[in-house]
Amino acid sequence: MAALGLTAAGCGGGSGSGDGTVTLRYAWWGSDDRAKRINQSIALFEKKYPKIKIKTDFQPYADFWKKFNTQASGGNPPDVFQNAIGFLRKYDEKNVLLDLNAQVKAGNLRLDGFRAGLEKFGEVDGKLLGVPVGSNSMALVVDRTLFTKAGITPRPGWTWGEFDAALAKIRDTQGRAGDSGMYGVMYLYDLYLRQHGKAFFTKDGLGFTEADLTDWWTKAYAGVRSGVHAAPGKVAQARPKSAVTAELAASEFTWDNFAIRYTAEGKSEYGLAPIPTTDGKRTGQYLGSLMLSGSRRTKHPKEVAQFIDFMVHDPEVARIMGFDRGVPATTAQYEAFKPTDPVAQQIAAYEQQLVDSGVLETITPHPAGADVCEAAFLRLAEEMALGKRSVGDAVKQYFTESKTALGS
Repeated sequence: MAALGLTAAGCGGGSGSGDGTVTLRYAWWGSDDRAKRINQSIALFEKKYPKIKIKTDFQPYADFWKKFNTQASGGNPPDVFQNAIGFLRKYDEKNVLLDLNAQVKAGNLRLDGFRAGLEKFGEVDGKLLGVPVGSNSMALVVDRTLFTKAGITPRPGWTWGEFDAALAKIRDTQGRAGDSGMYGVMYLYDLYLRQHGKAFFTKDGLGFTEADLTDWWTKAYAGVRSGVHAAPGKVAQARPKSAVTAELAASEFTWDNFAIRYTAEGKSEYGLAPIPTTDGKRTGQYLGSLMLSGSRRTKHPKEVAQFIDFMVHDPEVARIMGFDRGVPATTAQYEAFKPTDPVAQQIAAYEQQLVDSGVLETITPHPAGADVCEAAFLRLAEEMALGKRSVGDAVKQYFTESKTALGS
């Protein structure tokens, strides 16, 4: 990656033919089911734009970024690709990302009709580096059967103290850990920090101190030992199943659109519960999103913009994709797909409640190196929970690795 800024210049993606047909390379991460849905959407696009052909490539998440890094280092990234907020600054600094503002001005990409200000989500320092295709927010997925048996009904505004008491009650009355182990979820810790006037990241680095993280992980360590959090060794063994569907825990913090997975995996009935608060009001939440970005090296920026525009605005795409990439980001697509299954209806209702209640905030674009920080946070939290590191050692190691990743 160090050579990327030097090698990328002068190389371009996409191809053309003598009859004016353009071929764009489009890459994303996800499952076979996502690939099937995206290919159906592409067929519609190619019908509307017969002079633009899409060559596709998809991988599981980790493999996607390994391949993307290699392609970007060689100056040959895909013309258009799936992206996330943790990578915007990183690849912008490496001169990989196309600023789409020019295509908006040219009329090839519309920014009107987005829900809840999502059109701003991919903006960094005045540049439009990504366009949201769907929205999601952090939630607590719960095993409804266990919560009901324990007599627990989470409501908006419930506090961390009430959450802790609920976990203990589930452990004591249902014989199962209350939670899967929240201590390694970077995005949850970000919400907790935001409730206290801080944030996980600032524009340039970390927005919290070693003392802050020590408090968070000390409480987590105690939770593992007391059994309110699931045994981390068993959680690791259950993967790729979640701790909730593996019947190791009664709840788990994750993105709301992932709730579909739990119903497919597990035997119980699952639901979405609100994020606990510090003051009974502020959750620190924001709408996150998968995005589509373009390559700065593409030879066909107009066609890239037209493809992105189609994928985020066309109503039929929404009916094909459903909530696979989150709740549709634009009003046209949101209104086009009316979920009929209870889980998808829950997801839509959950996000609508967040919008209507006014709790949503804006997110600070992550600094370059944020993806490395996220991976280290998850790894070191698990090592701490397993007893392989003390809390103090895990905290110091995290700040050491983060400072290297962030160049601070």
